[in-house]
Amino acid sequence: MEKEGITMKGLQVERLFTTKDRNPLKTIEYANRTTRITKQDGSVVFEMKDFKTPKSWSQNASDIIASKYARKAGVPQYDDQGNVMKDDKGNVIKGTEKSAEQVIGRMTSCWRKWGEDHGYFEDKESADAYEAEMAHMMINQMAAPNSPQWFNTGLNSAYGINSEAQGHYYVDPATGEVKPSEDAYTHPQPHACFIQSIKDDLVNEGGIMDLWTREARLFKYGSGTGTNFSAIRGEGETLSGGGFSSGLMSFLKIGDRAAGAIKSGGTTRRAAKMVCLDIDHPEIEKFINWKVEEEKKVAALIAAGYSSDFNGEAYATVSGQNSNNSVRISNKFMRAVEDDTNFDLLGRKDGKAFRTLKAKKVWDQIGFAAWACADPGLQFDTTINEWHTCPKDGRINASNPCSEYMFLDDTACNLASLNLLKFFNVEESKFDMKAMIHAIRLWTITLEISVLMAQFPSKEIALRSYQYRTLGLGYANIGTVLMLMGIPYDSDKGRAIAGALTAVLTGRSYETSADMADAYGAFPRYEHNKDDMLRVIRNHRRAAYDVANSEYENLEIAPVGLKKDDCPEYLVDHAKKA
Repeated sequence: MEKEGITMKGLQVERLFTTKDRNPLKTIEYANRTTRITKQDGSVVFEMKDFKTPKSWSQNASDIIASKYARKAGVPQYDDQGNVMKDDKGNVIKGTEKSAEQVIGRMTSCWRKWGEDHGYFEDKESADAYEAEMAHMMINQMAAPNSPQWFNTGLNSAYGINSEAQGHYYVDPATGEVKPSEDAYTHPQPHACFIQSIKDDLVNEGGIMDLWTREARLFKYGSGTGTNFSAIRGEGETLSGGGFSSGLMSFLKIGDRAAGAIKSGGTTRRAAKMVCLDIDHPEIEKFINWKVEEEKKVAALIAAGYSSDFNGEAYATVSGQNSNNSVRISNKFMRAVEDDTNFDLLGRKDGKAFRTLKAKKVWDQIGFAAWACADPGLQFDTTINEWHTCPKDGRINASNPCSEYMFLDDTACNLASLNLLKFFNVEESKFDMKAMIHAIRLWTITLEISVLMAQFPSKEIALRSYQYRTLGLGYANIGTVLMLMGIPYDSDKGRAIAGALTAVLTGRSYETSADMADAYGAFPRYEHNKDDMLRVIRNHRRAAYDVANSEYENLEIAPVGLKKDDCPEYLVDHAKKA
């Protein structure tokens, strides 16, 4: 194939877990399960009988896939012989997905189709191997993609499900042109993590009210979003038409209510929302204490008999319950805390000191609030931006709701996680590195294909996702594995093992990315950010080799390197090779 002058030679995929001509989804022994979700009072929220999942799966895993991930309408129904069922008029009978095999099969076949159609595989044999290996990993719980993949991927290609467009956009892979989506599912929404910008503007595009609309598009299809709200003027700052701003907090409460409404009406999951604020914002104290004060109201309502417990109606009457909140901390602020000096809160328009506070006073409020209600979290802004791979195109200002994705505003990332327990031999207390590296490669390819096929809630996010191809691959069950090894995860050894595994995952993902770049060309904004990206990768490598702090490039605070004495030698070797 040819693409923009690049010869696309495709990727070769070999088999490790499967054999040719054997569908891994057909080799599993399944069990018919009744899945049921109940409230604390015992009332049934969801029930499905005879949903087929592998016998090896827990009841909890079966409940989740049946209640959350299986499609509940529009799926052709089949009889015991595998024939499509029709009514008396000859119309196909439609209903719900009825097995883990169906759910996983529609995803793997969809990824394979998009990859094959766009030249990602060297030949049909590689495409067959890719689909089989992915299906094997998923049905055996070795790895899994983020929730929106389960919700949305393959509904159109497998079942022909579709509906009217919802205001999304996608990039034509052949031309790089941003286009409005013609419908809801030809291009699915497989991304879980979004970072969106906001302007200090009430009603225009990119402003405050526009953000609530963009957030709604994401919540509807099961995704989450984060935004740094520091551009919005604080209470008491002057307005262009005269008068004074009503402040940031009044708008955050509106967004909180909007997210709560979608949570209560959706069929996928609750709205996932991150609210970030810079430490020098004029309303930083109100932001830090927002949930603390709301919790006091809940306690008072419960004491007055309005609600019987902390899961009842009392919480529905207060704000701040539908987001994770984080404060962006600079090294300048932390030095002021250490030195017990003053710290200026800055006006959003003129950048001048609006108020001056003792840094320790603010720091103490953060600590108390986190103790009282588990919010706000901290994001160390200076360090985050020192490890930024594309700083020529802007700063990192925010994260997604769970903070595993940090990148430029108006970008998105789709995620997947490897289940470390499935790659760990308990008897030998050792990881199967060959299997892990193979899995890393295939899931990196899957995440890249997912960018190719996706639609996005705005033109800007569609374009930037095409320009940067941001992917997120991680792992789960590190705590379980460390306990099986007899190692506390709050220890130098625990952190070293996690660091080594992360180094392997990062390095092998970049290796696969380089293979794809060799086949299709680097992501469009690579050359503009090349020097910084390679600098960050060099610093990752230095950490794997545990070099002296002076050897790192452009870091104010050096990381803790990977020390041989704290980690099995084979893991250290793999981390260095990666």
